[in-house]
Amino acid sequence: MSRYRLLQPSGEPASSDSEDELWQPESSLLKRPQDDDGPETKHKYPKPVFFIIGNEFCERFSFYGMKAILTIYLRNELNYSDDSATVVYHTFNMFCYFTPILGAILADTLLGKFKTIFYISIIYCLGNILLSMAATPPLYFPQTEISILGLALIALGTGGIKPCVSAFGGDQFILPQQELQLQQFFSIFYFAINAGSLISTVLTPILRNDVHCFGSDSCYPLAFGVPAVLMVVALVLFLMGKPWYKCTPPQGNVIVEVGRVITHATSRKITSSESRKHWLDHADDRYSKKLIADVKAVLNVLFIYIPIPLFWALFDQQGSRWTLQATQMDGEVGGWLVLPDQLQVVNPLLILALIPCFQTIIYPFMTKLNLLKRPLQRMGVGGMLAVISFVIAAIVEMQLEKTHPVLPGAGHSHLRVFNTLPCDVTVTPTWGDEPLVLPSMGLHRYEVSAEQPWLRVNYSVSACPEANLGVTQGSQLMQIENMKSSSALLVNANGAIKLIQADPNDDLHKDLNKGYPKLRILYSLPGVPSNSTIRLSSGPENMPEYSTTFSEFGGTGYQSIYPAKYSVYLPRHTGNASDDPVVTDLHPRLGGSYTLLVIRDTQGHESHKMFTLTEPNSMHMFWLIPQYFIITVGEVMFSITGLEFSFTQAPTNMKSVLQAAWLLTVSFGNLLDVVIVELKVSDKQSHEFLLFAALMFLDMLLFCFMAYRYKYVEDEEQERLEDEKPEPLGLSNTAYEDESTTL
Repeated sequence: MSRYRLLQPSGEPASSDSEDELWQPESSLLKRPQDDDGPETKHKYPKPVFFIIGNEFCERFSFYGMKAILTIYLRNELNYSDDSATVVYHTFNMFCYFTPILGAILADTLLGKFKTIFYISIIYCLGNILLSMAATPPLYFPQTEISILGLALIALGTGGIKPCVSAFGGDQFILPQQELQLQQFFSIFYFAINAGSLISTVLTPILRNDVHCFGSDSCYPLAFGVPAVLMVVALVLFLMGKPWYKCTPPQGNVIVEVGRVITHATSRKITSSESRKHWLDHADDRYSKKLIADVKAVLNVLFIYIPIPLFWALFDQQGSRWTLQATQMDGEVGGWLVLPDQLQVVNPLLILALIPCFQTIIYPFMTKLNLLKRPLQRMGVGGMLAVISFVIAAIVEMQLEKTHPVLPGAGHSHLRVFNTLPCDVTVTPTWGDEPLVLPSMGLHRYEVSAEQPWLRVNYSVSACPEANLGVTQGSQLMQIENMKSSSALLVNANGAIKLIQADPNDDLHKDLNKGYPKLRILYSLPGVPSNSTIRLSSGPENMPEYSTTFSEFGGTGYQSIYPAKYSVYLPRHTGNASDDPVVTDLHPRLGGSYTLLVIRDTQGHESHKMFTLTEPNSMHMFWLIPQYFIITVGEVMFSITGLEFSFTQAPTNMKSVLQAAWLLTVSFGNLLDVVIVELKVSDKQSHEFLLFAALMFLDMLLFCFMAYRYKYVEDEEQERLEDEKPEPLGLSNTAYEDESTTL
């Protein structure tokens, strides 16, 4: 069995992180000499590997569970903007893929794998505990600072143990006698990784959204606390196997050795006037020609890596920009609500389905057609699929932008005037707008300059016998705020027409915590005593009662409510809510911001009307599945094939170097996300998606050009064998032609 087949069994990794875990053990596993007993000796299956598998399940559960809700936590609890939450998320991800180099060097040169996993796991546990404690209000921690510290420790922990755990599990086997058992171990290892990530990606958003704690309608302490507990369990499981582990001492790290060769060659090239065929040849005074040749081969592959980080810049936005995109969409499926952060589970589920499909159907079929036979060809197609996925994401975002709230710009304010009278009212603004006839139960929105904090509104009624008005005109000062929206009610106050400003201001933003609709009730209820209540009820589940701010006229505050059908009960003259609802068909939708206007006239007749101030989430969350599907197909063709390319093109003793470099491309990809988001190229998210798509398209053109010029190791070897092939016995073609000419 070849080394590649040993490390990359037919059960391909089910996520990009799975690949990172698996491609570690070759440097420590496959160089161990055979036992003296010979290959025929049978050895028992190493039982301690199951402690390692349990450790991996719990660690992946902890990491993916925490990461699934991270972006929404940063925005909703730490009050970061969408851009800032995205920057923090990708900075965290960047360090998660940078620290594996530190863990590998520490394990191979100083501590060994067991001690490295143990010590760094303690840091990992501490980071999870700090994050959970920071999210717990009664502890009064500085929430932002402790959360960022916890994330930093988690990044150090998950990255530090990444290159060690699977390799340490492989160290428990005896090779080559247990190659089959080793392959089985990696299959189980894969299953543990994906089982942990899948379960936690579904569970932690439920803990965040559906559990209420500490007076909040969400429970981040529990959502972060469960992953923290699982990480502690992971450490305990790992320690339980200590009496049975085989621990190999550190033997030096090839990454460090490569760095020394490059540093020494660079130094000598600068200081020496001697000319060499290749600049690395300057290091031959200290290092062997074999090592220098291997470093040259590594640099050839690293050159191909240059365009790769941009793929990860797009791919990792599934947990940031795409999750934020999902918060603006409708997740209702029958009686079940899909949460925005749960949609991330689509990627690993598709991976599990697509990998066997590609291996058994698509790739063999393409090979028969003489297409996509080379790894770099497949990677190029995978990168172009990432471009298409972001074009689709931009198209979806353009549709979502139509439902965004209409907010006043800088230096402006919005004033909404509602008419609760049973007749038309003429409204005459003093800021230059034309007089407007506002019908009964009507609404008009004025956009006004916010240079002055007060604006006067004049109003009058020509004839309104139904209202029995004694005073038919009036004037009122309205207070406005820059970039804010406010509402006012035209009411019949004891026979006089008045304009009453509602408090608080209009809240037009979508609820980005759970995506629930927001509802505010404006009312005109003459004769109702102070501290009356308006009650909403949805079947057997009663929503909290609204306490009125004014005795007869005014408005409630906004409240996020579950998207269901409600009945509205108005107060009687005694202040208690009546037994009969005035509204029976109130059905707010996800993401919408609504104002319900309810009135009772002097004769006791009741009427109502609901106004949609911010359009609800009209697009279903499942419209995101096409972009998830396409980028996942791109991942299969780009990421997994890239690992295959790296492994087959690397010298035998340099494969760990390329593995470390591959992880660094993920880190640099997340750094690109941070840079582009910080540049703030556009206020529209759709434009940013298109920018990423354009950059990726240009990046893949560069990659295809580089791939076209790349010479594969096997091709070079074939050319070398052709050149060294001896001439056949007898005359060569040239000699025969010469003799024929002579004759």
